[in-house]
Amino acid sequence: MTDEQFETYMQAILDGDKDGLHCIYKAYGAYIFSIVYDVLKNREDAEDVTTEFFIKLWKVADKYQFGGAHRAWLGRIAHNMAIDYIRTKKQHESYEEVIETKEIGQETFEEQSVNKMALKEAVETLETVEQEIVNMKVLGQLTFKEIAGILQKPMGTITWKYRQAMEKLRRCQL
Repeated sequence: MTDEQFETYMQAILDGDKDGLHCIYKAYGAYIFSIVYDVLKNREDAEDVTTEFFIKLWKVADKYQFGGAHRAWLGRIAHNMAIDYIRTKKQHESYEEVIETKEIGQETFEEQSVNKMALKEAVETLETVEQEIVNMKVLGQLTFKEIAGILQKPMGTITWKYRQAMEKLRRCQL
């Protein structure tokens, strides 16, 4: 799709014509899905976020700057939505839930409870940014490069903070 065609469809959306959105969906649905899937690595989640993307596109059509690189603009929105999806989904998973899903062996209930409390206390010793980085790396399974992009910090800082956080957790003997 050319920039001119895209802008025609965006204007149609701004005028309330759903056909404009339908044409953009037909042209870019697979492209958006591939971007989202590349981040999420889960087909069902990627389908959900792709659907949400086109709903959002309808709502933010007025933010598009005509004459811009529309494909990059669409890709950036899709990527950000996928990252936001990871953040919100992973925030609901606590460290306790992660521990509960792993086999702890033949430990008694009391030993399991102590281990869960120790992990929670250890994580609370981390600075907020360290907790964020550890969450994104461990729970979100993001790369350091992706985390650096999300937090808008240099990748060296992200890796240093992550190593620093891991060292703090090791000192807590976890």
